[in-house]
Amino acid sequence: MATTGKKTILAALIANLGIAIAKFAGFAITKSSTMLAEGIHSSADSANQLLLLLGTRRAKREPSSKHPFGYGRERYFWSFVVALILFSLGSLFAIYEGIEKIRHPHTLNNASWAIGILIFGIFIESFSFRTAIVEAKTIKGETTWSKFVVRSKQPEIPVVLLEDAGALFGMVIALAAISMVKITGEPIWDGVGTLSIGILLGVIATILAREMHSLIIGEAATEEDLSKIVSIIENNSQVSKLVEIRTQHLGPEEILIGVRVSFNETLQTKEIANLINKLEADIRFELKNAGPIFIEPELTEGN
Repeated sequence: MATTGKKTILAALIANLGIAIAKFAGFAITKSSTMLAEGIHSSADSANQLLLLLGTRRAKREPSSKHPFGYGRERYFWSFVVALILFSLGSLFAIYEGIEKIRHPHTLNNASWAIGILIFGIFIESFSFRTAIVEAKTIKGETTWSKFVVRSKQPEIPVVLLEDAGALFGMVIALAAISMVKITGEPIWDGVGTLSIGILLGVIATILAREMHSLIIGEAATEEDLSKIVSIIENNSQVSKLVEIRTQHLGPEEILIGVRVSFNETLQTKEIANLINKLEADIRFELKNAGPIFIEPELTEGN
């Protein structure tokens, strides 16, 4: 994982640990289900950041006889686990608590404390979110934010971006809900806020799970990388035809490349072997993230 990704995860971890402690303190004072849901949310986020760090560490292991292409997809697997934790611990718990508090509302104690804690949390979470945005811009390029989250092969920064965005929106919802309780004197707003947070987390978890599921199964190289490979092969004067090309990400920084190529009929076996070596070298020069490359000649009579 790039150093920038690690910086983003650590910033989010530190922020979420501090915010979780503050939220649980707020729940102890106010007995607000919204504060409890937010405390669980921040705790889940903290656990998620630890899992992301675990995934990046395990992904660095050397290839083995059982896993000859390495462990790069560990990063995708642990990011998928993050989505499951966010859904189970965050979303389902908040939805259950929200429904219970709507059915059986109770008066909040010291709502002003909860409001102060949430404002503090929004302030701290904003710094974490800003760190994630700054780091994401170094790899996002001109891509829109929505496309970056969907198409990125590096799972950590998009995961933290969505988590931080969810944390910020969640605290804004919680702040609005508790403020409504204080203004109207109706405790049902506490349950409405908790339920809304649960739905928000469910949406984010679903997006993350869908994207990580796609990466675990195996996604092809980006259109930009694919066009570079095709250009290198087709622009070689000794290549008659690019018959087939298949690519797959073994991890964020490694692409498996397999192609079938028809070469000029005049080439002999040794010349074909030398040309394959040259094509592989040209691809690796152009694509720094090229992993194993398999070029299969489509032989014709006379070769």
